[in-house]
Amino acid sequence: MLSWPHENTDWAYMLDQIEQCYIDLVRAILPYAPILIIGPNVEGIKTSLRKAQIKQTSNPIVLFQVPTNDTWIRDYGIITTFDENGTPVYNDFCFNGWGLKFAADKDNLVNSALFNAAILNSGPYYSRQRFVLEGGSIDSDGAGTILTTSKCLYSPNRNGYKDCETAEFMLREFLGAKRVLWLEHGFLCGDDTDSHVDTLARFASPETILYVKCDDQDDLHYNELSAMEEELRQMCRADGKPYNLVGLPMPYPIYDPDTDDRLPATYANFLIIGDRAVIVPTYGQPDKDAEALKLIGREFPGHEIVGVNATALIQQHGSIHCATMQLPHNALTLLPNNDHTRIN
Repeated sequence: MLSWPHENTDWAYMLDQIEQCYIDLVRAILPYAPILIIGPNVEGIKTSLRKAQIKQTSNPIVLFQVPTNDTWIRDYGIITTFDENGTPVYNDFCFNGWGLKFAADKDNLVNSALFNAAILNSGPYYSRQRFVLEGGSIDSDGAGTILTTSKCLYSPNRNGYKDCETAEFMLREFLGAKRVLWLEHGFLCGDDTDSHVDTLARFASPETILYVKCDDQDDLHYNELSAMEEELRQMCRADGKPYNLVGLPMPYPIYDPDTDDRLPATYANFLIIGDRAVIVPTYGQPDKDAEALKLIGREFPGHEIVGVNATALIQQHGSIHCATMQLPHNALTLLPNNDHTRIN
């Protein structure tokens, strides 16, 4: 699922560049999965896709018209779990603009709009609006373990949790977590999410974690990321064995051209598409990009590794994983109405 940029988002000043990035994302994802694209102007999205000559595949593109504040669908999109029978369960948590930093009134209504329009087939929908949770703040190994950061989940403007026991109740009760692993360290300059884990460390499998590694002792990130690395070394898998840890390179610093502030570029913000592909952000840095693609490829055997230039995305402090949200296989329903359109 993608949320298309438009003139009423923070992308207004660079709409052409960011729209091209989203078109590149569509091209990268479409060979491997259907795509649901949401936004307030379906006809405009349709025109952009046709101008870009997006080639038809066996996978459909579905458009759904709904108002949005911003494009970071990872953090306000539906979070899917599965019951004991393998049926999808759709969880609609509250999104409050990363701890009341930004407007989120429209984004927070997207999931209920999808449910009310019957866009998602099969499986129950649960409103969890009493609890604030962003998709980028958690990462799951798919086998009951969730990795997260205390800086985000303890944020006073989210749920006001003061200890891990209280926070873990939500993750266990609603997401079925059996174990929760907490990172106390780790940050990226320019990140405004309070250290979302999807920018720092990600499961490649129940045995392996890929993480951002900083080797430059003069870099502002060195101490925090080294402390995070040590935390990861102390963590154990469900079977008691240590994790296989794979350090990803840090991109060379990228700066906001207007403010000269450093931006949170990271290779950890990749998108896994089932057992078929991994979409990896690249930043126009041939040596760093190639190293990251190679390392990630080693940990996802049998997957196609596809790089997409995220230089435009990072201008608003996010990347590939932030801009996408996965849905279960065969989740989309095709309905013949103006707000729900099949493109191909």
